[in-house]
Amino acid sequence: MATILLVFIYVFYIGLGIPDSLLGAAWPAMYEELHVPISYASMISVIISSGTVLSSLFSTKVIARLGTAKVTAISTSLTAVALLGFSCSQNFCWLCICAIPLGIGAGSIDTALNNYVALYYNAMQVNFLHCFYGIGVTVSPYLMSRALSESMNWKGGYRTVFYLQLTIAALSILSLPLWKKIKERRQEEAIQVLPLHEMIRRKKIWASCGVFAGISALESTCLIWGSTYLSEAIGLSADKAAAKITFYFAGMTIGRLLSGLLSIRFSDWKIIGMGQAVILAALLVLLTTNDVTFAAGGLFLIGLGNGPIFPSMTHLTPILYKKETSQSIIGIEMAFSNLSIMLTPVLFGFVSNKAGVSAFPVFLIVMFVFLLGCTAALKIGDAGKQKRIV
Repeated sequence: MATILLVFIYVFYIGLGIPDSLLGAAWPAMYEELHVPISYASMISVIISSGTVLSSLFSTKVIARLGTAKVTAISTSLTAVALLGFSCSQNFCWLCICAIPLGIGAGSIDTALNNYVALYYNAMQVNFLHCFYGIGVTVSPYLMSRALSESMNWKGGYRTVFYLQLTIAALSILSLPLWKKIKERRQEEAIQVLPLHEMIRRKKIWASCGVFAGISALESTCLIWGSTYLSEAIGLSADKAAAKITFYFAGMTIGRLLSGLLSIRFSDWKIIGMGQAVILAALLVLLTTNDVTFAAGGLFLIGLGNGPIFPSMTHLTPILYKKETSQSIIGIEMAFSNLSIMLTPVLFGFVSNKAGVSAFPVFLIVMFVFLLGCTAALKIGDAGKQKRIV
C-alpha cells in the first residue's frame, strides 16, 4: 500500500513541475502579442515566487493542521485553476493576477511532499520523486512548442496543460482515503514547528538554504531565460527555441533518474559533487560557443548536473537535522529556494537590459560559484559538528 501511495506522489510531483517551465517557453511569443517589454517576464516570475516563498514559510503550520494529503489536494487544484486563468488572459495585468494562486499552490505541496518522502522513503525514491518533477517540466514546454508551431497560440498551450493538471488534481482528491489508511498503519513523525527566528540563528541552516538558493538560481535562470537566450542570442525562432529548451529539462530528468540508481552505491555528498562537476563542464561549453547544437547540449548538461543536487540535499535534511524538525527546516529551505527563483530572473533581466541576453553563460557561472561556496560551507560545518541541534 505504501508503494501505491508513492506512485500517486510521483504523479502529483509531475503536477508540481508542469507550470514551472511554461512561462519561459511561451514568453518569446507572449511578450510580442501582449505588447510589453521582454523583461516583463521577470515581473510575473516575481509574483509567482513571492506566493511560493510565503506559502513555504507558513507551510509547516498548515501541514501540521491539515496533513500532507489535504495540502497536496488543495495545492494541486489551486495550480490547475491558475493555469486556466493563464489560458484566458487578455492582457498582462490578468497574467499577474493568475500568477498569485499559481505561486501559493506550488509552495505548500513542494514542502509537504519533499519532507514526507525524505522521512519515509530512501534516497533512490527521493531522487525518483524529483525525476517525475523533471517529467512535468519537460512535457509542458514540449506541449507549448507544439501549440506555437501549429498556430502560434500560447493560450492554446496553456489550455492543454490545464487539462493535464486538472486530471492530476482529481487524482489527488481521489487518493485521500489511501493517505488515511497509510497513516493508520504507519507511525508517522510528529511535526515540531520551529520559530523562524530560532532557525535563522543557525549558521548551518544558512549554509543549507544557500545551497538550495544556488541550485534554484541555475534552474530558474534556465527556466525563464533559456528559451529567450536561444531565440535572441543564438537566433532560433520562438517555436524552435521552446522546443530546444526541453533539452535542459530532459537533462534534469535523466540526471535524477541516474542519481536515483547511483544512490544505491554512492552517498548523497558524492552525487552532489559529481553533479557539480558536470555543471562546470556545461558552463564551459556555453561560454565558448554560440552554435545551436552546442548551446542545446550545454543546457542539457546543466540540467543533467544540477538535477540530482536538489533531491540529494532534500534527502540529507532529516539526516543533517532532527527528524521531528525536518518539516520546519525543509520549509525554510524551500522558501530560500523560491526566493532565489523569484530574484534571480529579475537580476538577469536587469543584466540583460545592460549587457544583452548573450550574458546568459557568464551569469550562470557567477551563480555556480555561489553554489560551490555554500556547499563547501555546509559540508565543512557538518563534518566538524555531528550533534543535531535542531
